[in-house]
Amino acid sequence: MSTELHPAQLVLPGRILKQELEARGWAQRDLAAILGRPEQVISEIITGSKQITPETSVELSQAFGTSPEFWHNLEANYRLELARTQAQGDVIARRSRLYAELPLREMASRGWLTLRESVDELEAEVAGCLGVPLLLEPPHLAVRWRGSAARTPLTYVQLAWLRRAETLARGQTGVGPWRADYTEPLVRELADHMRQAEDVAHVPATLARWGVRLVFLRHLAKTYLDGAAFWLEEGPVVALTLRYDRIDSFWFTLMHELAHLAEGARETYLDQLENGGAEDDAGDLPSPDAHEEAANRLASGWLLAPDAFTDFVTRTSPRFSRASIEAFATGQGRHPGIVLGRLQRAGFVSYRNLRGLLVKVSPVLLGQINE
Repeated sequence: MSTELHPAQLVLPGRILKQELEARGWAQRDLAAILGRPEQVISEIITGSKQITPETSVELSQAFGTSPEFWHNLEANYRLELARTQAQGDVIARRSRLYAELPLREMASRGWLTLRESVDELEAEVAGCLGVPLLLEPPHLAVRWRGSAARTPLTYVQLAWLRRAETLARGQTGVGPWRADYTEPLVRELADHMRQAEDVAHVPATLARWGVRLVFLRHLAKTYLDGAAFWLEEGPVVALTLRYDRIDSFWFTLMHELAHLAEGARETYLDQLENGGAEDDAGDLPSPDAHEEAANRLASGWLLAPDAFTDFVTRTSPRFSRASIEAFATGQGRHPGIVLGRLQRAGFVSYRNLRGLLVKVSPVLLGQINE
């Protein structure tokens, strides 16, 4: 009978390193400065994509007051157990983990990947889609997520969608440079496209002239995403899922993401802005944090002048007819669906009423919506 002992669970050395940083209140950039290394090296060690070399073991021991052997053995033992686990026929478990974390069949049907028969090849393909190594820990890229007052980790399915949006954005050409003071003039020009549903077709080109890449990418199952705003080296990106294919949802989500860009902080924002009324299966939306509230207010003000909207509600409530909504929309230079959407979100009109005003935008965006 063998008495050889093995760890009950593989412990990524990067997890121990992360705990040491947290115990000292250090950020990754602090350790990078101490070691004289790029911050990316620290990040890669934490995620497991880079091993701790003997040289790095010595440096970490000096930084944390430990022995070099501690870090060297931590890495060596981890790699040994990882190799042993993989050699013991864990193919089913590895494949099961991938299918549990990601909608692989949906991703394959949309051309994001192919379902490789070899688990090694499948893991490599998934890692390529995600931009991270094997699914050892939750992704470390932090985003602002509606309902959380802090930056929280992505799930793998959210990360897969975001990486796909990044790839599509990088492939766009003819996009002008972006400046922080472009938001207001950009919004004024976009207002000219809010009268007719057909004018939505001009939005991508308008954004591109002002330096914003616009991506239409259907959401993956159970992500419930409506939109995102993030930054690449090439400039800012807005990605929309058209989860609710309605003109009010399109404009509110777009304005909300542009409001995030107006904040100036180069962060990643993922947004679930709609619950669609009774038709939605995602449940009630969580309460937004201060960033989301501010973006909501700014987006609402860009879509409809606050004083004019308040006056309209005061004069018309509680009976909002189609004729009254259309008349107000015409006076504001807006499609009536935008007005109806605001009234529904504010609770003045039921989501079941006047649905004919909420026209679809996908027919005028043919060829621009990515699966």
